[in-house]
Formats: sequence, structure tokens, C-alpha cells
Amino acid sequence: MTGDVERDELSRRLGETGLVVLDVRGAEEFAGKLGAPCDPRQGRIAGAQNLDVHELMTLTAEQIRERLPGAVEVVAYCHSGSRSALAVQILRAAGIDARNYRGSWHEWSRDESLPSETG
Repeated sequence: MTGDVERDELSRRLGETGLVVLDVRGAEEFAGKLGAPCDPRQGRIAGAQNLDVHELMTLTAEQIRERLPGAVEVVAYCHSGSRSALAVQILRAAGIDARNYRGSWHEWSRDESLPSETG
């Protein structure tokens, strides 16, 4: 698939076999310990895996695939869609079907009905 992922599609597909939701923010943002003050809640999309985009940039294609076992499709997100856009380019160059959730945590955190986690 190509193109960006919208919030409604992602929320419907959470938990789908082969879909990896990849949070490319830093570990403290992922855990909900650090975040932008403009977000009404901190944390991550429920079930997301974490791979900081800065680390992602240092990995080979083989190392990336090893970090994402079973991934048929990856949806990357960050705070506002910029870091995840870069991550999608890197993932695609590694041969992974990847899409960007441009709304990212900035959008997701505003809807209390959407599942999130901390820790």
C-alpha cells in the first residue's frame, strides 16, 4: 500500500496480524515520561513498538527487518508526522511496506476514545 494512513483507518486496524505500529520517537516520549505540552495526554498508541528514528538511521536493511519480525506492513508515527515521514523513507528503502500516520501522537492524544499506553 502507498500513501499516508489516517486516524480512522489506523484505529480500525489496530491489532491486525502483520501490521506493526512503529513509534519512532525517543524512549521517554514512547513511555509517556516526556512529551509536548500541547498534547492533552502523554504516551503511545496501544500496542506500538518503539524504534527511535535516530537509531533507525544507523541500521542496515537486514538489521531493520530483524527488528520488525513478522511485519507485513508498518505504520510509523511520531509527534507530528515529520520524523515518521523520514522513517517511512528508510523503511521503504529497506524493502518494507511502510506508511506514515501524519496526524501522529499530536492528533491521537486528543481523542480519549482511542487506546493509549504509558510505561
